[in-house]
Amino acid sequence: MSLGKKVVVEFSIVPVGTRGTSLSVYVAKACEAVERAGAKYQLTPMGTVFEADSLDQAFDVIRAAHEAVLGSGTKRVLTSIRIDDRRDKERTMEDKVRVVEDRLSKQCPH
Repeated sequence: MSLGKKVVVEFSIVPVGTRGTSLSVYVAKACEAVERAGAKYQLTPMGTVFEADSLDQAFDVIRAAHEAVLGSGTKRVLTSIRIDDRRDKERTMEDKVRVVEDRLSKQCPH
């Protein structure tokens, strides 16, 4: 991986027309697809964040998760995607959080 090529992606896949209100089975299917793709990821209460080395890889991971949810019994899904493609400086998911936490600790010392 070359400098500046880390892409951080947040996505959410919502099945439409499910029998119940719980979505955990679908979230698990999406996460399994991300794991199979070999992407480093973090599950959040409202979506999933992962790192990719390129936009192509990012879209491949999202496509796999999208198809996994569709393949789990639902006939329609809505997939939302946010991409942070920074080319001047390589950042990981942890770096992005740490920078903000450092600022907060400087502003609000304990």
